[in-house]
Amino acid sequence: MTTDQEQISVDFVRQIVATDIESNKNDGKVITRFPPEPNGYLHIGHAKSICLNFGIAAENQGVCHLRFDDTNPCKEEDEFVQAIKKDIRWLGFDWGEHEYYASDYYQQLYDWALKLINDDKAYVDDLSAEEIRQYRGTLTEPGRESPHRNRCVSENLDLFQRMKAGEFDDGQKVLRAKIDVTSPNINLRDPVIYRILKAHHHRTGDDWCIYPMYDFAHGQSDSIESITHSICTLEFEDHRPLYDWFVESLEIHHPQQIEFARLNINYMVMSKRKMAELVNQKIVNGWDDPRMPTLCGMRRRGYTPKSIIKFCARVGVTKFNSLTDIGLLEHSLREDLNQIAPRAMGVLNPLRVVIENYPEGQTEELDAVNNPQDESMGTRKVPFSRVIYVEQDDFMEDAPRKFFRLSVGREVRLRYAYFITCQSIIKDEKTGKAVELRCTYDPLTRGGDSPDGRKVKGTLHWVSAEHAVDAEVRLYDRLFTDPEPSGGKDDKDYHDYLNPDSLKVLTNCKLEPSLGKAEHGMQFQFERLGYFCVDPDSTADAMVFNRTVALRDSWAKADKAKS
Repeated sequence: MTTDQEQISVDFVRQIVATDIESNKNDGKVITRFPPEPNGYLHIGHAKSICLNFGIAAENQGVCHLRFDDTNPCKEEDEFVQAIKKDIRWLGFDWGEHEYYASDYYQQLYDWALKLINDDKAYVDDLSAEEIRQYRGTLTEPGRESPHRNRCVSENLDLFQRMKAGEFDDGQKVLRAKIDVTSPNINLRDPVIYRILKAHHHRTGDDWCIYPMYDFAHGQSDSIESITHSICTLEFEDHRPLYDWFVESLEIHHPQQIEFARLNINYMVMSKRKMAELVNQKIVNGWDDPRMPTLCGMRRRGYTPKSIIKFCARVGVTKFNSLTDIGLLEHSLREDLNQIAPRAMGVLNPLRVVIENYPEGQTEELDAVNNPQDESMGTRKVPFSRVIYVEQDDFMEDAPRKFFRLSVGREVRLRYAYFITCQSIIKDEKTGKAVELRCTYDPLTRGGDSPDGRKVKGTLHWVSAEHAVDAEVRLYDRLFTDPEPSGGKDDKDYHDYLNPDSLKVLTNCKLEPSLGKAEHGMQFQFERLGYFCVDPDSTADAMVFNRTVALRDSWAKADKAKS
């Protein structure tokens, strides 16, 4: 992938890499990796790590590995593996031949565990998981030695090999590193490095019934792959001494670990557990629900790879945790879509308009600009006829002076068409609501200009009733009403801040006929309304569009009003 040079910032990670190259460390090589666990779908936070790891490799003629840290067969599935690969490719990155799995290294990891036992640096423990937690102490109290800590090497070897042979039940025994139970760093208090899990693995099947813990497999996998710069988020900073201890004890290649702040965005939850709850509790309609921060959800909503990459570059890479405004993400999206999205006209809440002095049975083909930002996208033909639809919100019976849209006696411009004047209203007898407007047009204003130079302040979008495509339009908004739905200073339950208006489904929308042939994923700007894309639920007979983002940030205005 070609990196967008305008967006590259010289952050502290890149400065470290540049210094290493200058000093010829690692023979000047740069080998990074993106190491997801295949136990869920990628989200926008992962995109920051993807851009950083693949970006640094590309900028320095290096390589970036894709490695699946698949050490927990109870939660991992091939479905997640395939979804992760699809998302990374969608963002525009490619790992080529460098696709790896921690499960590829199970034998090597097992052999290294034997070495630690032989060096009296690991032992088999019979304590239960709860007992181990109790023995490990707390952040303010040191741990205590397990009564099994001083087993002899030969006994530990025998027990560990019997664990591998399947002789013991799940949880009956574990292998622990022998480090320091009194260490101020709780990660060094004899961590578990192998546990018994008689579970089917999505790649190795039933070959193994013991599995390495993530903390044991992760650093050693980096070492096996000769990773030069192991870039990870800040929560692994306290784990670094443990990773160092493993590779130094095993006397193997020592990758350099560099930690950076993870991405946190307001109005979102970024926890895999909470995202799973949203799906399992049917608060959202699956992992690819367009309200989810998953990459598959954002893709379905109409986000572009370029907008996400630009956003990640703008957020930058620092050592300090912070909360990023979702407005920056939406700005990056609008900026990209404004350049690439064809324009179209769609009426979401239609109000019928009859132009009484327009000839019955006549249809005109009017020229409409596809994208004023890109002349190469040309124009399209839009049909105009005697009966059209406009938005209900574009009419007001008792309109104030500064209402510049339709009202009885007022003249407006129809985009690309004519000036029309509202003459009368037809109302529903029961509700009194306007159901049809009777208007007249000025035939001398074709194209939206008046030969006598008179001005109108209102320009409306519209759709010819005879030619309109019926569609369902899903208006997606932010899933939460609170900037920090979980976290912050208070102990919050994110369920309390769910936005009841995060999805509105409109079933009687009228779109210009060109949209009837739009394919899944295609993006458009519905003039005056926002950016929309074709949902995968669409069929040739039933078009479905998702609102990607509004034309303006209405939340920012609301937040300003609150303050």
